[in-house]
Amino acid sequence: MDRRVTPWNGRVAALSLQGKVQADRFTAGTPARVAVPVEDLRPAPGAMRDRQLLMGTPVTVYDREDGWSFVQSARDGYVGWLRTGALAAPRAATHRVAVPATHVYAAEDMKTQDLMHLSFGCEVTVTAERRRFWETPEGFIPKPHLRPLDRPFADPVTVAQLFFGVPYLWGGNSVLGIDCSGLVQAAHLACGIACPGDSDMQRRDLGQEAEGDPQRGDLWFWKGHVALVVDPATILHANAHHMAVAYEGLAAAVARIEAQGDGGVTARKRLGRNF
Repeated sequence: MDRRVTPWNGRVAALSLQGKVQADRFTAGTPARVAVPVEDLRPAPGAMRDRQLLMGTPVTVYDREDGWSFVQSARDGYVGWLRTGALAAPRAATHRVAVPATHVYAAEDMKTQDLMHLSFGCEVTVTAERRRFWETPEGFIPKPHLRPLDRPFADPVTVAQLFFGVPYLWGGNSVLGIDCSGLVQAAHLACGIACPGDSDMQRRDLGQEAEGDPQRGDLWFWKGHVALVVDPATILHANAHHMAVAYEGLAAAVARIEAQGDGGVTARKRLGRNF
């Protein structure tokens, strides 16, 4: 079983795993949501992040220990530990941040105190519509910055392009820092396309093997890396060479990655949609 998506920490496990793993306790868990702008999800309390969860992400809490909670994300099934203080009671979201970033204000006035910074993909609950702002339990957000959840984007590449220039961050999932698989996941989730969190999972689960010339929206994979095809000659990817989300010539990227010792392309996938 894959540790990353198996709700079992050696002591506590999900009820669905009874008979499959050994644990002191099996539980259905309790629902919660991420209530901070971005939170590291870790393989153990205090360890380096595996991935990050954004505000509004629903989770199931299976275990708690010394200020940490062992959870599973409802968005992609990823499990890990995060700070218990980053969680709150469940609440149905209505909108997502649909621009690279926004601020939450104390009142419906851009000159009032900004309370928090939210990345693309954070989900919030709109409680009232004001003239220029949406009101949420966290504060007021400019109306142009939110998009209803029932209006997904149509093109993952267009979404990924919103992250151009964002710094590379291993395990990152926000506009403050993102990695290759985080970029692919953000782009596809915003379009209503289920997408796992790591590149090996994406290679396994997304699309079919692509044939012929590269097409917009294709995913090209290397060992431990993934990029989105923008056009037949160009890719967009979060990468450690540029330490950012960057455009790169497809042929040049293939040659560079192989020359630096990371091997050739391992797969080309196509999701079967015309973007």
